[in-house]
Amino acid sequence: MLAVIFHFWLGLLLAIVGGLAVVGVILGYVKKVVAPQYPSGRARRDD
Repeated sequence: MLAVIFHFWLGLLLAIVGGLAVVGVILGYVKKVVAPQYPSGRARRDD
């Protein structure tokens, strides 16, 4: 019975960490690739 409880919490922890990793990869992609294509008014240069 202890193994079932342990595996449940281990699976829950791994699911949360995996979800956070996916969100981190998506946010990193947006920051590095998409954001430079659409600069804000502050970052835009008037050349």
